[in-house]
Amino acid sequence: MDTNSIYGGYEGNLNQILESIVDRINIFTKEEYDKTGTKLHEHLIARVKSEESMREKCRRRGFDETPYSALHELTDSIGIRIICSFIDDVYDNVRFIKSLPDAEVIMEKDYIKHAKPNGYRSYHMILKVNTPFEDVTGKIPGEYFVEIQLRTIAMDSWASLEHQMKYKKNIPDSELIVNELKRCADELAACDVSMQTIRNLIRNN
Repeated sequence: MDTNSIYGGYEGNLNQILESIVDRINIFTKEEYDKTGTKLHEHLIARVKSEESMREKCRRRGFDETPYSALHELTDSIGIRIICSFIDDVYDNVRFIKSLPDAEVIMEKDYIKHAKPNGYRSYHMILKVNTPFEDVTGKIPGEYFVEIQLRTIAMDSWASLEHQMKYKKNIPDSELIVNELKRCADELAACDVSMQTIRNLIRNN
């Protein structure tokens, strides 16, 4: 076991679990495209959280910097972000992910239907995945966690800008920028709804 890594000897397992889920999402997308001509996601970003980021999060949350903290106390060692063109595509992907036989949704938050006060919109899920690998508690089959975020292209563009605002210090007129970001979030959400309506009208004619 690698005692120097925050993930101990489990990092290889994380990569295999990530690859398995991403492969199944991509297969589902291809099958739907072949049947309907609809591409259910435009792109997908997947990662195992970096050593530095995981250690920093453990410190911020008051956890020891150990594999147990990284893989059991926290639930985002594996992260997947799915970017879709339309709102309905987000929910189609959510339904597919919920159907995975080896995964259980242990947390979900629909910030699309119920946006955060700052205007943030996205769909968040935490999966508990049953795997053939030993987990950090010694269980075989083992359980690992996967964090999934799903959003439209418009939501993703907004979130990227808001992220820059959040982590940049001493910004002049920050209150004005926050208000403008909220206004933009609402306008982009309205545009997403309009685009979905137009696609539905095209399909129904």
